[in-house]
Amino acid sequence: MARGGRNLNSNGKQKDETPKVKITKESLREALILFTYLKPYKTKFILSLVCIALSAFTTSMFPFFLGKMIDAASPGASLGMMGSSPSMIGFLGLSSVKWTLNFTLTLIFVQLTLQTIFSFMRVYLLTEVGEKALADMRRDVYSKLLTMPMGFFTEKRVGELSNRISSDLSQIQDAISFTLAEFLRGIFTLIIGLGFIFWISTKLALVMLAVVPVIAVLAVVFGVRIRKMARKAQDQLADSGTIVQETFQGISIVKAFTSEYYEINRYVKSIYAVVHTAIANARYRGTFISFMIFSVFGAISFVMWFGANMIQSGELTIGALTMFVIFSMFVGGTFAGFADMFSQLQKTLGATQSVREILRGEGEDITISEQLPVVALQGAVTFKEVAFSYPSREDVTVLKSISMHAESGKRVAIVGPSGAGKSTIASLLLQFYKPTKGEVLFDGKPANQISLTGLRSQLAYVPQDVLLFGGSIRENIAYGKPDYTEQEIIEAAKQANAHDFISAFPEGYDTIVGERGIKLSGGQRQRIAIARAILRNPVILILDEATSSLDGESEQLVQDALENLMKNRTSFVIAHRLSTIRNADIILVIDKGLVVESGTHETLIQRNGLYRRLNEMQFEYNER
Repeated sequence: MARGGRNLNSNGKQKDETPKVKITKESLREALILFTYLKPYKTKFILSLVCIALSAFTTSMFPFFLGKMIDAASPGASLGMMGSSPSMIGFLGLSSVKWTLNFTLTLIFVQLTLQTIFSFMRVYLLTEVGEKALADMRRDVYSKLLTMPMGFFTEKRVGELSNRISSDLSQIQDAISFTLAEFLRGIFTLIIGLGFIFWISTKLALVMLAVVPVIAVLAVVFGVRIRKMARKAQDQLADSGTIVQETFQGISIVKAFTSEYYEINRYVKSIYAVVHTAIANARYRGTFISFMIFSVFGAISFVMWFGANMIQSGELTIGALTMFVIFSMFVGGTFAGFADMFSQLQKTLGATQSVREILRGEGEDITISEQLPVVALQGAVTFKEVAFSYPSREDVTVLKSISMHAESGKRVAIVGPSGAGKSTIASLLLQFYKPTKGEVLFDGKPANQISLTGLRSQLAYVPQDVLLFGGSIRENIAYGKPDYTEQEIIEAAKQANAHDFISAFPEGYDTIVGERGIKLSGGQRQRIAIARAILRNPVILILDEATSSLDGESEQLVQDALENLMKNRTSFVIAHRLSTIRNADIILVIDKGLVVESGTHETLIQRNGLYRRLNEMQFEYNER
């Protein structure tokens, strides 16, 4: 374990948090493209926007009715003391209504009832639209990811891709269901609130607006500083968490090198950095809170003092002043909420860019359908001067010029030292990658002229490290053939020498294998993978060192199963143990990206070449 830097990306830092981006025309254009997912639900979406506007309006009517109730109890109060400019109140004819306590209370309950209905509808409709649009986006992003070429997955981490589907799309869904609603509601509330306070008293409104912007600007400045310091404290805390994780993961190395004292000092230094940042942040927060308390209550007091003077001079009623103060709180609260909504918008734009990057990616030509196209392959395979370099390491040529031909139904073994390029040949057969030079042909036809889905539907692959999914044994065997019958499952398991151990489990074929098949032994996993390949009934079979990590007994059972699997199929066997490929029709010896020898076991063993040396080295190792 290195004592210096640490990989904070993989462990400690909060990489799940969606990054913020600047709000530009380009980023907004990207976000609007994703709103095309709302088109199938546009009727409900528009209706939700109407409910947002009506909810904001009915909410804003509450202070008005409350003020009128106070005026109804105050002798001599009249609506004429609240300005005479045209307004929604005058348009609705409310200015000519005779206000009484009972009538005003009735209006308040009518207003509350309508507000409740509109609020429920806006939440319900936007949530429904957001969830359905999110499901459509998840479907498209997941489908796109599944069609991406293997080179894409070698450059991306699984956690990062999973994060795109989970947190990024959830951020977009929140923007549709919550942030958008709150933003529009805030706009409506702001417009209505400002309209009311200017209608109540233009003079008092100007006094209030002269004070509020100063407080708002200072609050934003303080808020930005506090958020930066809070983020710094979180990062430092993540650093200390990384130290703990690394230390415990490598505890044997820590103890072996007597580094306990060093690690304790490292951890203490990290946590005290958090303490210093938190204390500094507390000073800013304390100052900010004190300032806001003084400023807000001071502003309210000043506005109330000014309004009280207007009441004394007969320019305003007590109810009107009550309305004004409540409307001012509405306006101030809306302004304060915009800062957080702006932050959420930046995160949403960041999530949008990540999702759009995936959707714009160039995937493989995969036919995603239950009905796969029929491809009548015979099984002949030809490599014609194939050269290859991995996209992430274009300067390293893995295969230089590979030429070979496998007749239909023949067994081809591929052997060679580690790093010679054997598994790369398997990847090219499966069309995980395209050759840098040359071409791969199936039945004499170039691979790029055959449907990729149709081609792979005729291939089966059994790797050295078998991956089983976390379901039942039955589901894992049937993975390549959804339209299986129970008898086919059992017959495939018998041919793979797996039926006996499966039957010994209490749940039989319904036994849950656990994550990556952890509840099964290596030999059991291998035989289930072979049963999966048998059930698929492929034309071409690819075995990548399928027995190299097994003990003697398991290897024999697996080898017998493989013999059953390879009958009457074109088989490519990448082998580490040369004893398992002596019956191959042809053996290709690969070294440094080239075919250095080819022939049967008998012909190659008579030559004084690489195959004979590898065979002798293994024989000497087994004799020890």
